[in-house]
Amino acid sequence: MPIDIDKDVCIGAGQCALAAPHVFTQDDEGFSTLLTDPETGAADPMARVAAKACPVGAITVTTPSD
Repeated sequence: MPIDIDKDVCIGAGQCALAAPHVFTQDDEGFSTLLTDPETGAADPMARVAAKACPVGAITVTTPSD
């Protein structure tokens, strides 16, 4: 899976949704969730920015070049 959100690590800071609002949002409890398919969302260049912005490293983005 190109984008993985570790729900056990996510603290709901929302940095991913701020950095890549077309890829991430927050669920009703405030935790990160995907707006797009994990396969296609990884192609968005802001997905990597969002992963780096996560203060607890809960997001992993893998692209074919990795």
